Amino acid sequence: MKAIIAEKPSVAREIAQLLGVHEKKEGYLSGNGYCVTWALGHLIALGMPENYGIRGFNKASLPIFPNPFILTPKKLKTAKGYEPDPSALKQLNTIKQVINQCSSIIVATDAGREGELIFRYIYHYIQCNKPFERLWISSLTEKAIQDGFKNLQPGEAFDGLYQAAKARSEADWLVGINATQALTIAGNQDVYSLGRVQTPTLALICQRFLQNQNFTKQKYFQIQLNHRKEYTDFISLSLLQWEEKKQTEQIQKSIEREGRAVVEDVSITTVKEQSPLLFDLTELQKEANRKLGLSADEVLKVAQSLYEKKFITYPRTGSKYIPEDLWAEIPELVRILNTNDQFKSAISTLKFGNFNKRIVNDVKVTDHHGLLITTKVPSALTATEKAIYEMIAYRLLESLSHACTKQVSQIMIKVHHYEFQIKGSKILEKGWRAIKGILSDNEILNDAEALTELPEFKIGDELKISKTELLKKTTQPPKLYTEADLLSAMENAGSSIENKEEKQALSTIGIGTPATRASIIETLLSRNYIIRKSKTLHPTDKGLQTYNLVKDKKIVNVQITAEWEIALDRIEKGELNKDQFMNDIQHYTAEITSELLSLHIPQENIPQIKCPKCQQHHLIIKDKIVKCPDEQCSWILFRTICGIQLSIKDLTLLLTQNKTSLIKNMKSKNGKKFDAFIILKNDFSTSFEFGSRN
Repeated sequence: MKAIIAEKPSVAREIAQLLGVHEKKEGYLSGNGYCVTWALGHLIALGMPENYGIRGFNKASLPIFPNPFILTPKKLKTAKGYEPDPSALKQLNTIKQVINQCSSIIVATDAGREGELIFRYIYHYIQCNKPFERLWISSLTEKAIQDGFKNLQPGEAFDGLYQAAKARSEADWLVGINATQALTIAGNQDVYSLGRVQTPTLALICQRFLQNQNFTKQKYFQIQLNHRKEYTDFISLSLLQWEEKKQTEQIQKSIEREGRAVVEDVSITTVKEQSPLLFDLTELQKEANRKLGLSADEVLKVAQSLYEKKFITYPRTGSKYIPEDLWAEIPELVRILNTNDQFKSAISTLKFGNFNKRIVNDVKVTDHHGLLITTKVPSALTATEKAIYEMIAYRLLESLSHACTKQVSQIMIKVHHYEFQIKGSKILEKGWRAIKGILSDNEILNDAEALTELPEFKIGDELKISKTELLKKTTQPPKLYTEADLLSAMENAGSSIENKEEKQALSTIGIGTPATRASIIETLLSRNYIIRKSKTLHPTDKGLQTYNLVKDKKIVNVQITAEWEIALDRIEKGELNKDQFMNDIQHYTAEITSELLSLHIPQENIPQIKCPKCQQHHLIIKDKIVKCPDEQCSWILFRTICGIQLSIKDLTLLLTQNKTSLIKNMKSKNGKKFDAFIILKNDFSTSFEFGSRN
C-alpha cells in the first residue's frame, strides 16, 4: 500500500477518484493499493516560547534562540490562552495511522515552499522515516494528475525547497517573537507586533501616508491654445508653468494679440507596445484590485477555488512565462475559449499558426509557469470567479497577439519666445489591444493623452490661435496606496535602494513572495495597524505609533528583507547553506532586540478605575480590551465598538458616569454610519443611546 498526502480534502478526493480509490474511511480514502489522506493546511507549527519553558515577557530571556526548534500541533486562541486544535490533533492521528499501514508515501501537497513545509513538518513530527516521492503538478486536471503520477520524483530532489521553507519559517519566528517581546517590554506591556516582512510593509504604508499628509499644495498656471487646421481641432499647452496669476494673464494677452504660432519642431515616432505577459499571482491581484476593487486576499481565495475546480492552473506562481514543452498545448486552450461566444470576437483577431511566442522562456519559469486556463470548460461559477477566470483568459489571448503599433507625434510651436506642445497619437496596427478593444489605457500608454489624430505639420508652418485659456492647476501630493499600488511597492522594494550594484542585484526581488503578500496585508489589518478606507490603505494611530518607534531601526530596512528573499532562493537552489543563513538571522535578531529594548516609549496617561462589576480591583486597560484582573469576576469590555476605538476620556466617562460623550461616525453591520452615546447598563453590559437626530 502507498500513502498519498494531499493538502486539502477536496484535492485528496480528486486524486482518489482518478486512481479508483473509493472506500471511505474516517479521515482518508482507501482502495486499489492506495490510502489517500490530507492535511488541513498547516497542522504543525513551530513551538512558542512557553514550549521552551519561557513564560511571560521577560527582558532577561531575550533574545530567544531555540536549538533545536520544537514542532507542535496547530493551536487555537482561547480565553485561557493557546490550546491544541482538536481537529488538527484528530487528522494528525489519522495521517499517522495511514502511514503506519503503508510501505511508502507520495507527497501531493501544493507544489511550492509552503506545501513542502506542510508535509515535512508532519513527517518529522510523527517521527516517520519511510521513503517518499513527490507529485509535482501545476493544475488539477485529469491529464496533469496522470502525467504527474507517471513522473513522480524522489523526495530528496526537493530538499533544497524544504530547507528554504524551513529557514523562512524559523527566521520569521526569531524576528517576530523577539522583536514583538522586546518592543512590548519597552512599551510597558502594551502589546506591539513586529515581523520580518510585516514591519517593512507597514513602513511603506506609513511613509506614503505621511508624505501625503505633509505635502504642501502649490498653485500654478498654464496657458492652453486652441487651433484648427485641415478641418481638425486640437490644442497646445505651454511648457512653462507660472506661479503668479497676473503675470500669466499678461502673457496670455500678448499671445492673444499675436494671434498665431509658428511650428518649431516636428517629431513623429513609431512606438511598438509589446503584448502583456501572462499573469503571475501578484499581477493578477493588482489588476483585480484596480478593475474589480478586490483585496489581494480575496483574489487569492477566488483563484485557489478556480484551481481546485480545475478551471485554472496553480495560482501561487511568481512566473509570467511557460516552458517550451507547454507551447504545443496553447492552441487547444484557445479552441476551448472559442466555444464560448464571449471570446469569439477576440479570437477572430488572432492568427492560428502565427501566435506570438513571447511567453515561452524556460529560464524564467520558476516552480510554476504563468497562470493559464485549463481544458476544462467552466460551469457554475460565482460572479467573482467568472470575472477572475475571464481576466486570465483574456490575458492569455492578449499575450498570444502581436505588438500594438502607434504613431506618436510631438509638435513644438512658439508664440513670441514661449513654447507650446501639441501631442497626438494614432494606432497603425491594433495588435493585442484589439482583444478587448481597449485602444487607450492610461495605465499602459506612455502619453496620458487620449488618442488624437493630428493633421500634417512642417517646420515653419503658421498656426492660427482661435482661443486662449488660462488653466489654474495645483500640485498633487503622492497618492495613498491602494492594495494594487502596495503590491507593486512590495514587489519592487529593491528599486528604492540607491547603491547601483545593490539595486541591480535586488531589481527583481521584493519583500514577501507572490504567495505571502496577501496574508501580510491581512495581518496588518487584523492587528489594527492599517485600515481600508474606500480603495486606499491608511495607517491607524497604533500603526503610526509603531512606525515612529521603529522607523530608524534595522527591522524596517526593506533592503535587508529583500536580500533575505535572495538568500532563501539560493538555499532552494543548493547554493547557500541554511545554517549560514540562520547564523546571519540570529546576529540580526540580537541587534534588533537590543535596539528595541533600549527604546523609551512614553505611556498614555491611563487612569486608575475600579471594576464596575466587582468594585474590588483596578481595571487593566489595554489597546484592544479593558478587563478585570480577577478571573472570578471576569468583566471585560472591547475598546473598539462599531469601528471606533473608545478614547481614554470616553472610557473614563463610561466607567465612572455610565455614559460616554456623543461618539460620531460609528458603522452598523450594514455599513451605515450613525452617532450615539454608549451607556453602561445595570447588568454591566453596554448599549447605545441615540440623540434626537438618530
